[in-house]
Order: sequence, then C-alpha cells, then structure tokens
Amino acid sequence: MSKRDYYEVLGVDTNADAKEIKKAYRRVAMKYHPDRNPDDPDADEKFKEATEAYDVLTDGEKRAAYDQFGHAGVDPSMGGGAGGFGAGAGNFSDIFGDVFGDIFGGGGGGRSRGGPQRGSDLRYTLDISLEDAVKGATVEIRVPTLATCDTCDGSGAKKGSSPTTCGTCGGAGQVRMQQGFFQVQQTCPTCRGRGSTISDPCAACHGQGRVEETKTLSVKVPPGVDTGDRIRLSGEGEAGAEGGPPGDLFVQMSVSQHPIFERDGKHLYCEVPITFVDAALGGELEVPTLDGRVKLKIPPETQTGKLFRLRGKGVKPVRGGSIGDLLCRVVVETPVNLSKRQKELLDELRSTLGEGGKSQSPRQTSWFVGVKNFFDDMTS
Repeated sequence: MSKRDYYEVLGVDTNADAKEIKKAYRRVAMKYHPDRNPDDPDADEKFKEATEAYDVLTDGEKRAAYDQFGHAGVDPSMGGGAGGFGAGAGNFSDIFGDVFGDIFGGGGGGRSRGGPQRGSDLRYTLDISLEDAVKGATVEIRVPTLATCDTCDGSGAKKGSSPTTCGTCGGAGQVRMQQGFFQVQQTCPTCRGRGSTISDPCAACHGQGRVEETKTLSVKVPPGVDTGDRIRLSGEGEAGAEGGPPGDLFVQMSVSQHPIFERDGKHLYCEVPITFVDAALGGELEVPTLDGRVKLKIPPETQTGKLFRLRGKGVKPVRGGSIGDLLCRVVVETPVNLSKRQKELLDELRSTLGEGGKSQSPRQTSWFVGVKNFFDDMTS
C-alpha cells in the first residue's frame, strides 16, 4: 500500500513553517488518538501516519530529503536516510510531549532532574543616615539564612550513610502519569523532586541538608548611594540544596530622613530662617553643611523663598560625575512675644513705610493692583 503525501496527511502546504506543522499535527493527533477512538480500527493507523509525517517535516534534513526524493528519501526500507518512522517511533513520547507539553504541563522539555540546585537570593534592607550615604561607611549586618549543615555536609543523611536513588522516579525527580490519552509530568510524591530518598536522616538538619543560622557580614557602603541602590554580595545568600552553589545577598539602601537637609539626586536643600531685620538690612549668618559650617551673606531686601547656592557642598554621585550643590532657601521669620517697646517701634516703622508707597513694598502694591483689576473686570 502506497503512503500518502506527508503534507496531505497534516493538511498543510508544502511551504508551511514549523509552527503551522506543529499546529496541524496537534489537531490531527487529537482527532485520531486511539484513546479517543477505541471503536475505530483505522484511528490508530491514522494517528501513526500523522506522527510519522510530523517526525519528518519537523526535521530539517529529513524534510529536505523528502521534498527532493519523496518517501524514498526518508524510508530506510527504500534505501533512504536513517530517519524514517522507525527511528522516530522510539522518541514518540518526546514528539507528543513537545506538542502537548505547553497545555498539559508535561512534555519533553520538562524533564527536571533531582540533584544540586542553586540557593535562593536574599534581600536585606539597610537603613543608613544621610551622612553615611554621602561619605560612605562600613556597616555590620546580621542576616538570617539557610546554611549547609556541617554535620552531614549538606547530604541530609546521617554520618556514615548516604541518600539512595528514589525507586519511584529512578532519580528523575518527576513521574509521568497517564490521564486519558495525555501524559502528565508531576513531581515525584516519594522524593518530592529530589531524586533520592534518605532512610536515616541527619539529626541536626532533619534530612534537609541545610540549617537556619544568622550570619554577621560587613558591608562597605560606597559614597554617594541613595535610596533604592543595591549592593550585591556574591555567595552570601541561601545555601544550595543537594550541595548546589549558594545564592547571592542583595543589600538595598534606605536613606533615613534628615532633620535639616533634603536630598534630590546629587543636590541638597535646606531652609534657613532669618529675621525680618536681616532680610531688610542684610547680614551674615552661619549655615550647616555636611562638611561643617560656612558663612552665608544675606543681601539687603531679601525676600522669603530666595535660593542661595553653595557650589560643591552637595553629594558626589556613586556612579561618577560632578559634585552637587547645597541650595539654601531663606524664610523670613515674623517675630513673636514682642515687648511693649518693640511693638511701639514696629508701629512707628509701619507709619513710616506707608510714606514710601510702592517703592518700598512693590509686591504688596502690585498684588493690590491685581485684585482691583480683577474686581473691575467682574463688574464691567
């Protein structure tokens, strides 16, 4: 009996790509699978025919030979290549698993094995002051983690014994279960994915191979770090299972709020209160920086909100670049708890200020003019 054309079997064009062939095979395989057609004697043959076609058309070399020589190019009985369905039948579960694995959780690509596994990464949030963030510091931290058990050297078995290969999964860590006409791959219920069993567990770690402990580590914080920056300590995470390599520890910075300074990138901001006398007549005062005190000269007639920039008094970025600045925002403070004499002097000052008009209070004058124009526009 002559074989049908492979493209015809799957119902695809000769120029179909691998994705189209896979989709077509899935459709035909589900239609003719023997478990779904127990009373149809032809279903098994059609299913094998579709699988044979899929095996050839998804192999680049076999497909090229088939396109050039037909069935003779891939059938060993006809003198063709060593491929054919005979070779592919041994890997039928791989083909079927590859097609259906993304739906049913198993498949050829899902063969996880028991054995060494890398430990989990850990994250530690480190609270530091603004001063330490700007200048750098060395800080000791205590991190709870899982470490390799020294008693059994991580094997989980009592000293003098060793784990044995799981008899259920044969060391694979997973088993395949038949559900209808689908094969589902699941974690082995006996060894729980480890691939081995321990008949005599270690008393210190209870067969886990790892124990909880708290490590003390020294962390070098570089100058210029900010909230959210991370420092990676390789190999300081959790110990790996089954003797696997340890994970890493990521130390994340959290810079505490400062009572004086506020940080914005590489610049620092602070508010400087001044008396209304210094604001009017000018003066000089000391302002704090992270390097010490500096003199700030206040020019006469300074208004609230004016910014004074002290260059190079900010933060040097951790990734390089120029040092930021310190920006001081002055706030004119209204005097409180005045004595009788002070009130008399201020009252006398107020009467004299009225004589200067808008030349002495330009903002107040312009504001009142704006208000007057606003109401005039509303009534006109």
